[in-house]
Amino acid sequence: MSTSYDVAVRAEATLGEGPTWDPATGRLLWLDILGSRLHTYDPSTGRRTVRVTDQHVGAAKPREGGGLVLNLRDGVALLDDDGAFRWLHHEPVPGRRANDAAVAPDGSLWAGTMRYDEAPGGGTLSRHTGDGTAEVLLDDVAVSNGTGWSPDHSLMYYVDSPTRRVDVFSFADGRIADRRPFVVIEDGAGFPDGLTVDADGCVWVALWDGGAVRRYTPAGDLDRVITLPTPRVTACAFGGSDLGDLYVTTARVGLTSPHPVAGSLLVVPGAGRGLPQPAFRG
Repeated sequence: MSTSYDVAVRAEATLGEGPTWDPATGRLLWLDILGSRLHTYDPSTGRRTVRVTDQHVGAAKPREGGGLVLNLRDGVALLDDDGAFRWLHHEPVPGRRANDAAVAPDGSLWAGTMRYDEAPGGGTLSRHTGDGTAEVLLDDVAVSNGTGWSPDHSLMYYVDSPTRRVDVFSFADGRIADRRPFVVIEDGAGFPDGLTVDADGCVWVALWDGGAVRRYTPAGDLDRVITLPTPRVTACAFGGSDLGDLYVTTARVGLTSPHPVAGSLLVVPGAGRGLPQPAFRG
């Protein structure tokens, strides 16, 4: 397994986030949340695209049959391949924006929100289905971040960043229960941000202000650290035709002397074995 990184896309994203592999197009999706930009990257050709969104965008995930589902400042929306846009759930809340999101094994979108001032209890985690149903599952969140499922779909991992924890829930029939700590990030090591789960059930966690991605075994033991040169590491996801490459997003926001790769999309070739991610059913 590799631990050295390459720069996949050199950029100056204010808040790079949300790397997501789209197997239907062979492209990686990623975002600049505060720059209101949706990026795509094709590793086979090097081709890149950038789409400006009308408001801050926290996540973009592939939909079954094409197009994307977007977690936007004012709600969840659908974007078709031809550019047609429509709200699935429109709920503007002053001072609040979208953050990370993930598609569950049943094809629903689990979308996080947070206040711009990161006030405790100002964010949520909600479940959205293709018929427009929205259900708040967690309503006492500060900074809703990484969400992922174990290979057998019996567990859901979740990050509310200021807690310094990755929590784990029992998961069945689209429901979560029995929340408990999975790992606690020690003081001085940064804050947990985005995460992904690999084919072995290990949990990879990006560390904001920690300059690293860590891998934890299903038992919660730290067994690998990928050190990166910029502190604000935001999220990670496996991509490529064999889901063997780990893509990592980074941010420049708040850095007085950012490293040259801050805000870029990085990649660790041959880092491990990713899990195929479901598409949103809607």
